[in-house]
Amino acid sequence: MSGQYWFPNMPIPEIMTALSEWGLNVSNEQLVRPSSDFVTGVYNACLEQVTSISPNVLHKPTQRALSSLDDANPDLYNNAISHNIMLYHLTRFATSARIMDFSSRDLSAPEPERTRFILSAFINFVKFAEQCTTFISNVREKSAQVIEEREQAIQELSEVQHNLAVLKAQRAKDEPKCEQLKEENAAMTTQLLAAKEVHTGLTKEIESLKIERAHLQARNETVNSESTLLMDNNSRTRSRIVQSPERIRRNIMTMGTTAIEDKKTVALHEAKARDLQAKISTLVNIEKLQTTEKEVQLLEGSQKELAELKDSLEYKKVERGELQKKTERVHKQLGNAQEKLERAQRHAEEKRQASQQTVERLQRDYEKMDVERRENDKQVEELRMEAGGIETKSFADDRASEEE
Repeated sequence: MSGQYWFPNMPIPEIMTALSEWGLNVSNEQLVRPSSDFVTGVYNACLEQVTSISPNVLHKPTQRALSSLDDANPDLYNNAISHNIMLYHLTRFATSARIMDFSSRDLSAPEPERTRFILSAFINFVKFAEQCTTFISNVREKSAQVIEEREQAIQELSEVQHNLAVLKAQRAKDEPKCEQLKEENAAMTTQLLAAKEVHTGLTKEIESLKIERAHLQARNETVNSESTLLMDNNSRTRSRIVQSPERIRRNIMTMGTTAIEDKKTVALHEAKARDLQAKISTLVNIEKLQTTEKEVQLLEGSQKELAELKDSLEYKKVERGELQKKTERVHKQLGNAQEKLERAQRHAEEKRQASQQTVERLQRDYEKMDVERRENDKQVEELRMEAGGIETKSFADDRASEEE
């Protein structure tokens, strides 16, 4: 068996010497005729030399496993769970020492040759571990660091989830305000459109007034030109005609009165046009000023809100990126931890099923033995009854013989 492994099969004196170096005093008789308690103690000592795992260290995990059971009397499984946990660690230790077929039989029913073979492998592995103390220490430190990082990642994940829940709650709280701001923005947009329509109507009215003013100015120019022509004609006619001066004077006075009235009418229209133009310009300027002020206020408010929203959005994006990175790292670490946990649970489930099958098999054996014991008791009772009958018959035969 030892030929297929790389370690030598040590003789009994070397095994005794190696164990004595660790404070384990064993005798030749214990190695020649090993018992279950002896091999369990020695194997546990070898395991503790490399992994620092002892029954005292496994006491708390055993208690946690017992507390997770739904049974009314978890103490019934204390020894079985302790045995299975220790067997699991010993099996891993034996696999590392190149013993692939280590089982519970090596603990419950040890064989001398097999025990010496396992001890040889364990001692060689322990010595190899002592030679690699620096490397093992580094691995243990890295393992402790990874465990600490995992705990920290789990804590950060819980904090991130809490912050995410707070952000979601704040977002849900801000939703009504956002809706209100959207409604106010829509109302302002409607008001701006209505004001724009009013401004368009006023612009059209101003254009029509400008056209009317141009017509009035053209008419005024026409009247002035006609007045000039009439005065010229009057001058020429006065120079040519000398009869009837009274008639001419009256015509001149009539024409002068008409011209004066026309000038007054033209001046009045011009004054009305100037007043109307001034009013229109004032109204347009006022409307433009009010509209501009409103638009400037709205624009300033919108720009301020937009800047705040942009800052908030950038901050949220940065937070979201950090949270996504942390979440990815945590999910990755959580996946690794869950995978390890699943493997451990599967192994524990397999061990539990094996223990359950062993218990069931022992129960069946016990029931079978109980049935056999009852049958044996029944046969013994029948034999007793037959023996009693034979004794009675023999006694009667003896009495009959004596009487004869």
